[in-house]
Amino acid sequence: MSADPTTTTPAPGADEAAVRKAISATPRPPRASATSAALTFGWRGMLKVKHVPEQLLDVTITPVMFLLMFTYLFGGAIAGSTGAYLDYMLPGMLVMAVIFTTAYSGIALNTDLTRGVVDRFRSLPIAKPAPLVGALFGDSVRYLVAGTVIIVLGVIIGFRPGAGVGGVIAALVLVVVFAFGLSWVFTTLGLLLRSPSAVMNAAFMGMTVLTFVSNIFIEPETLPSGLEAVANANPISVLATASRGLMEGDAALGDIVIVLAVAAGLTTVFAPLTMRLYHGK
Repeated sequence: MSADPTTTTPAPGADEAAVRKAISATPRPPRASATSAALTFGWRGMLKVKHVPEQLLDVTITPVMFLLMFTYLFGGAIAGSTGAYLDYMLPGMLVMAVIFTTAYSGIALNTDLTRGVVDRFRSLPIAKPAPLVGALFGDSVRYLVAGTVIIVLGVIIGFRPGAGVGGVIAALVLVVVFAFGLSWVFTTLGLLLRSPSAVMNAAFMGMTVLTFVSNIFIEPETLPSGLEAVANANPISVLATASRGLMEGDAALGDIVIVLAVAAGLTTVFAPLTMRLYHGK
């Protein structure tokens, strides 16, 4: 059978020329600003929680268990009464609940890295720091949730801050700012280790030592002299002391300055290191 004489073969490159013409007729969309891209990645983190709400268990159930357990099981033995111990321990528990949540930043980044999501982000025409900064801003919402849960539960079971609502909000903001600086440490860890479970184990091991060798649960004076010196020099102890002072209305300016300086120092050191590792993977 002979070919249909009416059928024509398109000239080489004709389809490509048509596609280019169609594309050129549409104006190029504006490039996303660094702020817009960062907010978008922050919203991505919120959507992950929406679709997998079990992720909030570590910032809701776990802090509640710790607060109730330490208050009612150990409060009488340590401070003589649960009420007295609650007044001392709740600002420290606020610090612990938020600080432990920062490990999620490294775990989530390592998960994206092992699944190839990071490669997709690096191919986008966006500001290079946007995925990391946006993710940390999204994680800050988790810090606020964890802190709010602790404060509300503490008020329910009898905690009464001397500085009122303003002091509580100031303490929460200070803890979240410190947590933002600390989260850069865990993003670096998330890029160095090979699996999310490895990041989680390393992060929680380190944070357990830092939080328990501090003044969160007990006065450092009750510790052996060597541990007392370590606890007093621990930035977590300074943060807990500043939080107690803000809630009671007698915070020392020096403690607040030290907390902010440590947060700024962690960000200054580990944010560029994280960026270098992120774009070098």
